[in-house]
Amino acid sequence: MKTNSNAPIGPSVVVPFYSIRNISSPEDQQNDRQVYAGQFPISAVIGLPTHENVRGYLVEAEGKQRRVPTQVHRAIEETLRERPDSFAVLNGGIVIVARSSEVDEKARTLRLVAPSIINGSQTQGVIRDFINSVAAPPDAHIKFELIICSDDDLIADISISRNFQNDVQNLSIAGRKGQLDELEANLQQKRPNSRLQKSETQRPASDNVYLHTEKLLQVIAALVPSTLWWKNTEFNKTYSYHAKAACLKDFQAIWKSAKDESSPDHEKFKAVYQFYLDICGQAWDLYEKWKSHQGFAGTGLRSIEREGREIVEVPDGIIFPILASLSEFAVQTHTGWKISVPVQFDDRELINAAKNAYMEIAKSKPEIMGKTKACYSALHQITAIYKKLLSPS
Repeated sequence: MKTNSNAPIGPSVVVPFYSIRNISSPEDQQNDRQVYAGQFPISAVIGLPTHENVRGYLVEAEGKQRRVPTQVHRAIEETLRERPDSFAVLNGGIVIVARSSEVDEKARTLRLVAPSIINGSQTQGVIRDFINSVAAPPDAHIKFELIICSDDDLIADISISRNFQNDVQNLSIAGRKGQLDELEANLQQKRPNSRLQKSETQRPASDNVYLHTEKLLQVIAALVPSTLWWKNTEFNKTYSYHAKAACLKDFQAIWKSAKDESSPDHEKFKAVYQFYLDICGQAWDLYEKWKSHQGFAGTGLRSIEREGREIVEVPDGIIFPILASLSEFAVQTHTGWKISVPVQFDDRELINAAKNAYMEIAKSKPEIMGKTKACYSALHQITAIYKKLLSPS
């Protein structure tokens, strides 16, 4: 199949594709342009030009300096690292323009004449950096929209219009309404130098001055005990790993009902909100502890990042079922809620259980482990047994 055979000749790029489909509208056809949609393997986007885009990769080297990645860059990289199997649906994909194209269905390749990414340069840049940083890139795919057009003015307009962004997001709204103020104040009681990120423009730094607020809320959600479960659903913590936006919205709903004495469930939400305030400092300490827990040394889990024999980073998909299991040890004391792990408890119990769940249930894929209820149940069973054995009869 060929398109726009009379388009100007220019440099061409050949890329592999997984799927492609013509989604042109009648207006497209009347104006001698075509629109296609499909899926690329992530490696296919690395070599595509970006000269028609209004913005290049914002972390690109300028001289000898590279700019600090934004929250958007970090979110894309986190999805690639932690949830590659969901990247194709969580990422917005890329938009490409070209003067003409030719599809080879047998070879599953797409030849593009004078192509350029016009939306998605940040995604392309993060993918390139990520692939260059890992030994074995995941088998992930990315959506693409391909516009075949020879009208330079229209291409410029498309590039501009596709790069408008929503400036106000839920994190900024929560910060502006003061919904994060008490949480930050309680966090600082345990971590005096830490601050919560309250808008998209505040960037969590390498010195941990700004904490990733949404990540903290995910961790706390994983630690909520069954006695405080406020959702009208079964006690299931898998969402705490894969639904970052939902965890933020949940906290906003909890805050609102806790502050509204006229709310029918005011007392219930007030109790849950207090748990968030009491546990936030310890929650982040637990997350950091397990992210680099040296007990994972010798487990042979390939997805764990190491420097020599030192454990540098354990994927969140392994961490969240562990954190959720620790909710069995949540207790309310005269000073507030805390995760009181018995001194008799050996972390190796959870590490061994996590290894087995990772290999046998999740088939050695952390992104599968993080969203599989059976993995959470396997680890939760360990802590529940300890709690029962150590509880006074």
